[in-house]
Amino acid sequence: MSVSVVEYTSCPVCGGSRIAHVMSCKDYTVSGEQFSIAACADCTVRFTQSVPDAAHIGPYYQSDNYISHSDTNKGLVSKLYKLARTYTLAKKRKDVQRATQRRTGQLLDVGCGTGAFLHAMQQAGWQVTGLEPDATARANAQRLYQLQPQDPAALYHMPAQQFDAITMWHVLEHIHDLHGYLKAFQHCLKADGTLMIAVPNYLSKDAQQYGRHWAAYDVPRHLYHFTPASIEVLARQHGFVVKKIQPMWLDAFYIAMLSEQYQHGKGNLPAAFLAGLRSVWHAYRHPGTCSSQVYWLQKQA
Repeated sequence: MSVSVVEYTSCPVCGGSRIAHVMSCKDYTVSGEQFSIAACADCTVRFTQSVPDAAHIGPYYQSDNYISHSDTNKGLVSKLYKLARTYTLAKKRKDVQRATQRRTGQLLDVGCGTGAFLHAMQQAGWQVTGLEPDATARANAQRLYQLQPQDPAALYHMPAQQFDAITMWHVLEHIHDLHGYLKAFQHCLKADGTLMIAVPNYLSKDAQQYGRHWAAYDVPRHLYHFTPASIEVLARQHGFVVKKIQPMWLDAFYIAMLSEQYQHGKGNLPAAFLAGLRSVWHAYRHPGTCSSQVYWLQKQA
C-alpha cells in the first residue's frame, strides 16, 4: 500500500519560498527512519519533510514509550515524567486561571491525551471538553477519569464564542491542518478568551547542545519546530496577538534526559541535569530561549 507523504515546497507557516535543508534527524521512538528538517528564512520556523499525511501517520505513534497516549510507568524517564506531572498540572490550572482572569469557565483542551489535565480542571470547577485523535488515549481517559474526549474533527463544528480558554500542551507541532485549526480557534474562542499554546523552541541552549539528537525534534511526529518569531507570524495571520511568553523550566531537564539517550545510546542523569541547568540559566538571562514555552494568545481588538 502506498503512503502519501507531505513534501513542502513553500513554508507551511508563512508561505515563503526561501526554504532550505538544515539537518536530518532519526526517529528514535518507533521506526528508526531518518527525516529531513528544513527551515524558512523568512519566519524562522523549521519543519519536517516527507512525513506521512494525517491519514497515515498513526503507526508512528504506536509505542508504549509515547507517554501521553499510553500512560505507561515503564522506564525511569516515564516515572520522572509522571512525578513532575503532579506539579505541572497544578501550575497549568493556575496559569489558565491567571490568563483568563477566571476561577472557572469553559475549557477546550486539544490533544488531551489520557485526560489528566482535563480532570484537574474539572476538579477545579471548569466545564471541560477534550479532543484526542488516538483511540487508546481516549479509552484511557474514559477508564481513568470517566471523561469522553471527542475526535479532533469535532473542532470544525464547535459553536461560536464558546470557550474561555483553549489549551494545546505540546500539540500544535503535531497538527497537519495548522491553519485550519487556528481558524477554528478564532471561531470558537470567546472575544476575551485566551488561547494557550505550548511548543518546544529550537533556539534553546539544549537544542544547540544536542543538535540532531535533540529529543524535541521528535520526527516525524513533530511536523513543525517553532521559534517565538514564527509563532508571532502564525498568530497574526489568524487575528491573534501574543500577549505573553512563559517558560516551561522543567521541560529542559526532561528533554535533556531523552537527548542523552539518543546521542549516546544510554541515559546519563548527571549529564542531563547539567545540560538542563545550563539551558535554564541561559533562558533566564535571554528570555524567549527556554527549551519549551507557552504562548498566551488573545484575539486582536
